Formats: sequence, structure tokens, C-alpha cells
Amino acid sequence: MKAFRITGSYADPRQIQQPFCIQMAAADVDAVKEKCLSTIGSKHKLKRWQINIADVTEISGDEVTNPVVKYQIGE
Repeated sequence: MKAFRITGSYADPRQIQQPFCIQMAAADVDAVKEKCLSTIGSKHKLKRWQINIADVTEISGDEVTNPVVKYQIGE
């Protein structure tokens, strides 16, 4: 598993773009995009087309601050 930082925005009910930056662990970029869309969509009751992923970057274990992601990548 690798750690990734995902940045982007989503449309909240007030019709403004809400920015987000989250860390996730996944096998590759496609898997982390799928996981991000699924997680944000279910948490905020959004459709996939309402979520805009701007950037996905792989990060090292030293840059990870989320304890769940650290555990998943084996740090």
C-alpha cells in the first residue's frame, strides 16, 4: 500500500465549492480516486459528478499525519 494526498473540492448544499485535502492509503492512483469519491460521496450525500479531484500525489511515510493511514502503509 502507498500513501496519497488528495486535494479538490465538492459542491455543498449552499452551492459553494468546499475545498478538501485528505490522506488515504491505496495500491495505485486509480484505486485512491475511487476510494476518495466513495468516501466523500457517502459522508456528505453527494453524487460523484459533484466531487472534483484536482490533484493526487504520492507522499512518503514521513509526511503522513493520519494515524490510520500510517498503520495501513506499515509505518
